[in-house]
Amino acid sequence: MTAATTVLAPKPWIDAIAPYVPGRATTDSGVEAAKLSSNENPLGTAPEARAAFAAAASTLERYPDAGATALREAIAAHYELEADRVIHGTGSDEVLHLAAGAFAGPGDEVLYVRYGFSVYPIAARRVGATPVEAADSDYATDVDALLAAVTPRTRVVFVANPNNPTGTYTSRSEIARLHAGLPADCLLVVDQAYTEYLDPDDDDGGLDLARTHANVLVTRTFSKIFGLAAERIGWGYGPAKVIEAMHKIRAPFNVTTGGQAAAIASLAATDFVEASRAHNAEWRGWFAAEIATLGNAGVRAVPSKANFVLVLFEGETTAEHVYGGLMERGFIVRWLPGQGLRHGLRITIGTEPQVRGLAAAIRELVAG
Repeated sequence: MTAATTVLAPKPWIDAIAPYVPGRATTDSGVEAAKLSSNENPLGTAPEARAAFAAAASTLERYPDAGATALREAIAAHYELEADRVIHGTGSDEVLHLAAGAFAGPGDEVLYVRYGFSVYPIAARRVGATPVEAADSDYATDVDALLAAVTPRTRVVFVANPNNPTGTYTSRSEIARLHAGLPADCLLVVDQAYTEYLDPDDDDGGLDLARTHANVLVTRTFSKIFGLAAERIGWGYGPAKVIEAMHKIRAPFNVTTGGQAAAIASLAATDFVEASRAHNAEWRGWFAAEIATLGNAGVRAVPSKANFVLVLFEGETTAEHVYGGLMERGFIVRWLPGQGLRHGLRITIGTEPQVRGLAAAIRELVAG
């Protein structure tokens, strides 16, 4: 008799994961290009944050504070929160994974909107849960579609606001209506990675919901407007029991000493943040207006409140053609066929010369 052959294999739900694909940083030819594929801050990082990061180099031999105490206290003071209800993570990505890991598993469902952040289905499958996609409303979050997709197995609902990769925004009243329609045993995660780009009047109320309800978590990041993408620093705020459960599975020493110091300093760099917000608003508006002039060619921009614009190519000129043409001209943007957006390019708002050059290049490529 021949012994049965066994083969080491990952769990089927891990096998089913489509890995996260980051925005490209280089062109096909390797020439220097404007990287407008990852929604980074074109103004860089606040000088105060750079100085704080550099100063931390004197303690490289020491582990960072595992509890990120000073950072959590600084976040709490800045946003008028309770420090013991703040959790820190390796970018907000880790916090999103912690939410799924603490509250979902095999047999459960994790719900999100179509054209939502690609980490959501990965976070669901990683813990053996089933990812469920709700229909959108012209690329925006459809609260009615989300609520209609809720079942007794739904344990986590992810909503990015503004949404990535579409840039669309869901109002405070709609976020509240979504929460009110969810069962008490379902965690609503409001992913606010781009919230600092909003006008103050556009507060979606996520932090207020998380303060007063037992099933709401808000996540944020220092990677975007604060310009600390290299250090991967995110955080979340929610009910004490939710945060306690997430801490149990959080990686130890997950945010570096330099990262913690830079993040604390960046919270005080209000002039830099305001300048970044103003620059983005000005050039996002200018760029959207330029794209609007190409409407007769089947090109349009989805209304965005983030630091990027999703441009749709619905005429004869394809997104793939423009993506390749932009790369040849020194602009790297994000083409998203893997997210059902073969006809779309997500384009980060860069510096003034980059945005002007990009718009001219798109016009040339569309004109053929």
